[in-house]
Amino acid sequence: MKKILYTIIILILVGSTGCDEEQFLKEDPRDNLYADNLFGTFQGFRLATNALLDFVRDEREDKIQSAELGFAWKIGVDNGWANTELSWTRGLNQYNIELNPEMQLLNGDTAGNPGIFLLMYRAINSANMIIARAENPAVDWEATSPEMELQNKQLILGHAHLIRAWAYRHLVYSFGDVPISTEEINGLNYKNDWERRPVREVQELIVEDLLLAEEYLPHVSNSVLNLSGAIASHYLAEMYLWMDMPEQARDKASTVVYGGDFSLTTSRFGVRANEPGVPFMDQFYDGNITRDQGNREALWIFPNSDVLNLPGASSNSMRRSWVINYNGYAPYTPENGGRGIGRLAISAWAFSIYEPQDDRFSEYAVRKYYIGFNGDTIRTHMEPSQMNINNNRWASTRKWDWTYNDPNLWNANYAFADQVYLRVAETYLLLAEAEFKLGNLGEAAELINQIRRRSNASEISPNQVTIDFILDERSRELVTEEHRRHTMVRTGKLIERNRAHNRFAANIQEFQVLLPIPQRVIDANTDRVMPQNQGY
Repeated sequence: MKKILYTIIILILVGSTGCDEEQFLKEDPRDNLYADNLFGTFQGFRLATNALLDFVRDEREDKIQSAELGFAWKIGVDNGWANTELSWTRGLNQYNIELNPEMQLLNGDTAGNPGIFLLMYRAINSANMIIARAENPAVDWEATSPEMELQNKQLILGHAHLIRAWAYRHLVYSFGDVPISTEEINGLNYKNDWERRPVREVQELIVEDLLLAEEYLPHVSNSVLNLSGAIASHYLAEMYLWMDMPEQARDKASTVVYGGDFSLTTSRFGVRANEPGVPFMDQFYDGNITRDQGNREALWIFPNSDVLNLPGASSNSMRRSWVINYNGYAPYTPENGGRGIGRLAISAWAFSIYEPQDDRFSEYAVRKYYIGFNGDTIRTHMEPSQMNINNNRWASTRKWDWTYNDPNLWNANYAFADQVYLRVAETYLLLAEAEFKLGNLGEAAELINQIRRRSNASEISPNQVTIDFILDERSRELVTEEHRRHTMVRTGKLIERNRAHNRFAANIQEFQVLLPIPQRVIDANTDRVMPQNQGY
């Protein structure tokens, strides 16, 4: 099922050629995966939307040389840097000459993995295909009533519009003005004269897509294969904040925070409830991820484990990316969290802003030591003076710790645990930001305090609420999860906070707030000049 949409695109193109005179081509091969048959029934569309979700899972896979692809939005910021610095991370880590239109992150690699720009447009065209094919009046929606037929169709459309919005969100934050495509490209309408459209137009398309997804999807879903409309509400709140529409942002975030379907994890639960730990970390453990397993904080999850008995497990790279390469002094074990290679790291500043009693800074949440080969305790580093490239004792998050039960696989490259992708805690902080922008400092402080109380951090007063405090709290709560670069672009704080908090990223120039358009995209657009972002 993985990458099924790529197969569908190929089949559509192949299906437009060939000999119509051959009888076997005139038959109706119901047992084979042909595009027209796939998009002829509700179950066929379900297969397509399930495959569509895989584009999002790609973000946490090792698509370009041993790090989660999402590092593009998590290093070169105040709270994230590249510990094991390689050619494809150095430019973004240090904002030097290697951040350029030819870089592998943008253009893809020789193995055929696309860079982030083209991956997003693959997702967009796949979503456009589903949206277009769903309007075929001959589709069998496998319904027993007109109401059920509409419901099934809207479920499909809701997923497609949400994923299209997700892709455009990454594009517009990263590159600014980008081409807009809302029609299926099927080989007959190929074009090479794309025009970059203004950020505001892209934002408006994202909002339009998210409003449809919010309407068409159930507000909360107990199925891991059906996304919740609350996800759309969350991203609407974020987008409205960027568009300077705080009242609308407050309305959308409030439907999630106060709707009664989602809540912060404030007490121990699940698979490790009887072991030492803290409530904050319970929501990250494999076996505690789904609603059926007791997790009411997760808005969007990646089902990955054998426990859920679902096909298409993804080789998740979060642990591999963010956990240091400690095997020179400690063994790979479940207690040590499994294998890491430390491509990415949390900055010294990000560690420094926790209070000592904050559960998010406890030994359960931050790897402060390893048990070595001889049973000795080996402390990790998090001091600014130790924030140096290739520090294999740098502290790391424990959000992504996971390994197999089989000791022979404790050193496996990838994790296959269920994972949280988006949490309602972030929605609380978006709502706090909206209240702050509306001048409601008391309400903003209370929302932040609910986040802080559950982790035993001290409460704040209304006069302490500033945009910088909100950004600090987002780091404390969401580090390694949040698309931090997007948040810094949205709030206009990327340059200021990089220079203040991350010595590696302090060299950032004004034009580097946007990433360069991949050179291969510019070169391929032969019938219209596609301008490069200024400065590159």
